[in-house]
Amino acid sequence: MNNNIKITECPRDAIQGITQFISTQDKANYINSLLKVGFNIIDFGSFVSPKSTPQMRDTAELINLLKIENQTELLSIVLNTRGALEAASFDAIKIIGYPLSISEIFQKNNSNADIQASLNIIDEIQNICIKKRKTLLVYFSMAFGNPYSEEWSQDILLNYIDKIEKKDINMISLADTIGNSSVKSIHSIYTASCQHFSNLDIGLHLHSEPDHVYDKIQSAWNAGCRRFDVAMNGYGGCPFAQNKLVGNIPSEKLLNFLANNKIIHSLDLLAFEAASNQSKMIFNKYSS
Repeated sequence: MNNNIKITECPRDAIQGITQFISTQDKANYINSLLKVGFNIIDFGSFVSPKSTPQMRDTAELINLLKIENQTELLSIVLNTRGALEAASFDAIKIIGYPLSISEIFQKNNSNADIQASLNIIDEIQNICIKKRKTLLVYFSMAFGNPYSEEWSQDILLNYIDKIEKKDINMISLADTIGNSSVKSIHSIYTASCQHFSNLDIGLHLHSEPDHVYDKIQSAWNAGCRRFDVAMNGYGGCPFAQNKLVGNIPSEKLLNFLANNKIIHSLDLLAFEAASNQSKMIFNKYSS
């Protein structure tokens, strides 16, 4: 089985819910420390409404302070064509991410558009990506369940993945937006997605209570997942999902898993420790 793991570090997801505005220079220091680690992808910012996510209002300014010294690719999240056009105007941004929920309620909360309108927006963003030679990554929010009493099933998820594949989009991530996945559901849903869509690059963006993190990583790995979204110290979560933010998969826990299973990776461990300290500094300074 292929053991070539790809790791996406997600400082955007980690900090977007912090109320106090983090200075652009502190963000740059934090992300530059992450760039030295050698992650495959860094989800560093988003071009979205500053009213809905004020922490991300300086993403364009932040780009000019970043020092990309290796093969790490920058990923930015957008919610509409205006954001996609702005993100695509920067050479440093290689991947543009769009969150598509299979919950109508959450999609409207997150993007102020229903699912059908969002599918049309995805067409427009894909055209922008093709013209600007960017990669479009579609996240499937609520891929592991729905807290709003709407109809949810694995077949509904697979139906929407099929719609995205038919748009010639090859990179997707299954997102456990509220941390309600289980070891069993991760294995079942990821396996089914790969079996139905063997040509897609399918990653996982999981949120989890601390006690279940390692087992969820193990389940995902056993199902064949080789692209994981993580965040230093497990910070973050989706501020539009529910009142309590369930944290991201901690980068440290994924590294522990890789070490315990003798799985080769390319991360610089000394740089990793320094970046972890930067992360703690950010949260101690701005969350208190």
